[in-house]
Amino acid sequence: MKCRGIRGATTVDTNTGDDILAAAKELLQEMIQANGFEEEDIASIHFTTTPDLNAVFPAAAARELGLTQVPMLCGHEMNVPGSLPMCLRILVLINTEKSAEKIIHTYIKGARELRSGSGYKEGSPEAK
Repeated sequence: MKCRGIRGATTVDTNTGDDILAAAKELLQEMIQANGFEEEDIASIHFTTTPDLNAVFPAAAARELGLTQVPMLCGHEMNVPGSLPMCLRILVLINTEKSAEKIIHTYIKGARELRSGSGYKEGSPEAK
């Protein structure tokens, strides 16, 4: 069994707790569905937001989804000029038998532009 990273990103409409939590839940649920993992498979989850999103810790969304035994960490992305604003990213580390090529990374809403280059795997129906 290997530890593999699954990346995902989305954009959030406004800097409110409700919008951040809704976006985090939607993205995390799509990542879980696309890759078929369960809580017991998760080693950890790292959430980041751009500095313009600070109304709530996005990890609270995972707790609301019932992921109560998973170590989680929240942080801010670097404030790089010209980068995508209002962006929430998730990195889930899972223990799996899947090869790296079988992992589906999920980019939805405005974050689809982050992975429009080579090697991009569209991970959700909305991203297609």
